[in-house]
Amino acid sequence: MTAIKHALQRDIFTPNDERLLSIVNVCKAGKKKRNCFLCATVTTERPVQVNVVKVKKSDKGDFYKRQTAWALRDLAVVDAKDAVKENPEFDLHFDKVYKWVASSTVEKNTFISCIWKLNQRYLRKKIDFINVSSQLLEESVPSGENQSVTGGDEEAVDEYQELNAREEQDIEIMMEGCEYAISNAEAFAEKLSRELQVLDGANIQSIMASEKQVNILMKLLDEALKEVDQIELKLSSYEEMLQSVKEQMDQISESNHLIHLSNTNNVKLLSEIEFLVNHMDLAKGHIKALQEGDLTSSRGIEACTNAADALLQCMNVALRPGHDMLHAVKQQQQRFSDLREQFARFTLILSFIKGHDQSSTLAQHSVELTLPNHHPFHRDLLRYAKLMEWLKNTDYGKYEGLTKNYMDYLSRLYEREIKDFFEVAKIKMTGTTREGKKFATLPRKESAVKQETESLHGSSGKLTGSTSSLNKLSVQSSGNRRSQSSSLLDMGNMSASDLDVADRTKFDKIFEQVLSELEPLCLAEQDFISKFFKLQQHQSISGTATNEAEEMDGGTLSRSYTSGVPQPISSEKDMIRQMMTKIFRCIEPELNNLIALGDKIDSFNSLYMLVKMSHHVWTAQNVDPASFLSTTLGNVLVTVKRNFDKCISNQMKQMDEVKISKKSKVGILPFVAEFEEFAALAESIFKNAERRGDLDKAYIKLIRAVFVSVEKVANESQKTPRDVVMMENFHHIFATLSRLKISCLEAEKKEAKQKYTDHLQSYVIYSLGQPLEKLNHFFEGVEARVAQGIREEEVSYQLAFNKQELRKVIKEYPGKEVKKGLDNLYKKVDKHLCEEENLLQVVWHSMQDEFIRQYKHFEGLIARCYPGSGITMEFTIQDILDYCSSIAQSH
Repeated sequence: MTAIKHALQRDIFTPNDERLLSIVNVCKAGKKKRNCFLCATVTTERPVQVNVVKVKKSDKGDFYKRQTAWALRDLAVVDAKDAVKENPEFDLHFDKVYKWVASSTVEKNTFISCIWKLNQRYLRKKIDFINVSSQLLEESVPSGENQSVTGGDEEAVDEYQELNAREEQDIEIMMEGCEYAISNAEAFAEKLSRELQVLDGANIQSIMASEKQVNILMKLLDEALKEVDQIELKLSSYEEMLQSVKEQMDQISESNHLIHLSNTNNVKLLSEIEFLVNHMDLAKGHIKALQEGDLTSSRGIEACTNAADALLQCMNVALRPGHDMLHAVKQQQQRFSDLREQFARFTLILSFIKGHDQSSTLAQHSVELTLPNHHPFHRDLLRYAKLMEWLKNTDYGKYEGLTKNYMDYLSRLYEREIKDFFEVAKIKMTGTTREGKKFATLPRKESAVKQETESLHGSSGKLTGSTSSLNKLSVQSSGNRRSQSSSLLDMGNMSASDLDVADRTKFDKIFEQVLSELEPLCLAEQDFISKFFKLQQHQSISGTATNEAEEMDGGTLSRSYTSGVPQPISSEKDMIRQMMTKIFRCIEPELNNLIALGDKIDSFNSLYMLVKMSHHVWTAQNVDPASFLSTTLGNVLVTVKRNFDKCISNQMKQMDEVKISKKSKVGILPFVAEFEEFAALAESIFKNAERRGDLDKAYIKLIRAVFVSVEKVANESQKTPRDVVMMENFHHIFATLSRLKISCLEAEKKEAKQKYTDHLQSYVIYSLGQPLEKLNHFFEGVEARVAQGIREEEVSYQLAFNKQELRKVIKEYPGKEVKKGLDNLYKKVDKHLCEEENLLQVVWHSMQDEFIRQYKHFEGLIARCYPGSGITMEFTIQDILDYCSSIAQSH
C-alpha cells in the first residue's frame, strides 16, 4: 500500500500541487468488484483545499488515472454502518449517496479518521459521522494551537499555525534590525533571549516602583467609602419624606378616579336615555294617523303609510343589553303592539270587491278577440303597496288573508274572461262547422257575469302592452285543393279537400292573436303581484322546506309560523308562481282545448302551432325561465310537439297502407306528390324558426318512409314495370329536394338521384332487350368460340359461323325492319310512362344510346373476326339516329 501511495503522489497529485494524506482500496457495493482507490488530499497552495479523489487503474493496467474528485466541504454524512462490529462497508453522502466496500476494516477506519481530522482543522461546517466508533474520533482541536493530523502512516500534515498580519509585521521589523537574523539563526535566537531577560527585569522593577502609588490609591478608596456612607444616610431621610408625600398623592388619585367614574356613568346614562327617546318615541301625528286609519283618500293613505313605517322602525329598533328589562321600555313596546294590532284591523278595508260593471266592455273585447286591460285596477291598488309591505313584516297572518282574498276574486274574474276569449277564438277558427251547424258557446248566466264583473275595481280597456309576436307566415298555394281520399296530410276527421291556404293562414293569425293577448296579460299580472305583495324584495329566503310545491286549493299559501314570523317553504319566486297558477288555472286547459280543435280541423295546423308556441316559449324563457308564463307555455308546447309527432306518424302509417289500382298505370304516387306539398309548406312555415330541428327529424322519418313505400308499391305493381315506378317517383323526389334545397336531406337527394339513374338504366336495358335477335345470337356464338380459345381471325372458318352465315343473318335485318322494331319499342315505352313526369324523351334518348352501343359492338366483332370480308350492316349509325328522331317527332 505504501508503494501505491508513493506512486499516486508522484504520478497524480504532485503535478496538481496536492499532497496525499490517506488512501483506501474500495469497490462499489452490490456490483461486480472493480477496485479503485479513495484518496484524501490537500492542496499545497493557500487557501488550502481538501478533496476526496477517486483513482483507478487504466483499462490496460499500466498506470493510474484520476477519475472523480469531490470537495470535502460538499460531504454531508459519513456512515460507517456499524460502530461495534468490524464491517468494511461505508457510505459517503455528497450530492448523492456513494456506497463503498473497503478491502479491509483497518483501511476504512484509517481513512474515516483522516476525514474527521481534516474536517476539524479546515472546515467550519462539521460533517456528521454516524455508526463510527468513538475511539476513531479524537477530541476537537482548540483554536490557536498547532494540531497534528496523522493518517496512520509516516506522512503527516504541516505542524504550523498561520501568522496574522500584525505578527508578520513585528517579525519583519525584528529581523530587519539584525543583519545575521537569517544567516546565523542561533546567534539571532541568543540575542532574542538576552533581550527577553532584559525586558523581564525591567518589568519587575516597574512593578516594585509602583507600590507607593498603590498605597496612595488604597487610602483614597477608604475616604471614598466614608463619603458613600454619609450619602446613604441622607438618602434614607429623603426616602422617609417622600413616603408621606406618596400616601397623600394616592389618596388624591383615588378621589379623582371616583369623580371620573361618576362622570362617565352619567354620560353613558344620558346616552342610553337619548337613544331610547330618539328611537322609541312615536310622533303624535303618526299615532293619530294609525288610530284613525283613513285609507279612503290619497292624503290619508300617505299619512298612514308614513306612520306605519315609523311604527315599524320603532318596533324593530335593536335594543342594547338590559333595555328590555326597563319598565318604561316594556310599556312603550306594549303601546306599539296595541297600535299595530289596531291599525292592522283597519287594513282589512282593502277590499278587492269594489269596482264597476264591465259586462259591456267584456262583450266588446270578446267580439274583437282581445282581453280586457286591468291596468286601472292595478294602478288603484298599487297605492296600498307600502301598507302591504308593512303588513307583511308585522302581521303575516292578515297579509296572507288579503293575498287569499285577492287570488279568489281574480281567479274567478280571469276564468270568466279567458273562457269567453277562447270561445270567441274557437268560433273564429271554425265559423260554421262542416255539417252546417255553428260552433255554440257555453251559456252563462247574466247574474253570474255581473256579480263577477263587480268583483274587481277599475275600468277595462283595450290591451296596449308590448307583445312579442312572430312575423305572419304567408303560404303560397299551388291553387289546387287536395282531393286524394288517402291524402298524406289528411290526419283529422274533417276532409282535407275542404281546406286551403286561406284557411290555414286564418288559423295561424287567430292562434298568434290568442298567444299575443295572453302573454302581456300574464306578464302584467305577475308584475303587479310582485310589486303589490312585495315578493321581489329578496331573491330567496333560507329555510327548511317541508314540501317544495304545495297546492293552494285550500285557499291559503302553505307556510308555517313561529311566534308570528313567517317561515317560507321556498323562494318568493316560487310563491309568485303559485299565485299565478291559481289565478290563471284555466289558461293551460283552454290552450290545450284550442290546440286539440286546431289539430282536428287540419293536422297541418300542428306545424303552425309548433312554430308559434316555440317562439313564445323562447321569448318567455328569455325574460324568466322559471316564471308561470314560461312554465305554462312550455307544458302546452309539449302537447303541440306530441300532436306534431302524431301527425308525422300517421302520415307514415298511411304510406304503408296505400293501395294502387291494378288496372291503371301507377305514375307519380300520391304520397310522393304530397310529400312535395308538405315540404314546400313546411319550409315556408319553419323559415328561421327556433324548432327547425324538429322539422329536420320529421323530414328524415318521412323521406325514409317514402323511399320504403315507393319500393313496396313498385314491387307490387302489375300494370307498370317496377323500374318505371322507381325511376319516375325517385326522379320526382330528386327534383323536389333539388328545388327546395333542404340541407338535412342532402344524402337522401343523392340517394334519390342514384336510384333514378340505376332504374332508368335498368329499364332501358330491359325494354330494349335484343332488337336484332338473330344477329345477337350469332355473335354470342362467335364470342363463345373465342372464349374457348379459338383465335378471332379463325372464327370465320367455323362451319356455323362462316361469312355466308353472317351475310344471311344480316340480310334479315334491313333498315325498314329495324325502324319498325324501334317504332314498336317507342309505343311500349310511351304506354308505360306517365305524362306528368315527362320522362319519355329522356328514356328514348337513353335507349337510342344503348342501341348504338350494341351496333358498335357488332361492328367491332365483324372487323376483328372477319377481316377483309367487306361485310357490313345494312343500316348505319346515322340511319339509327334518323329512325329515332323520326319516331319521336311522329308521336
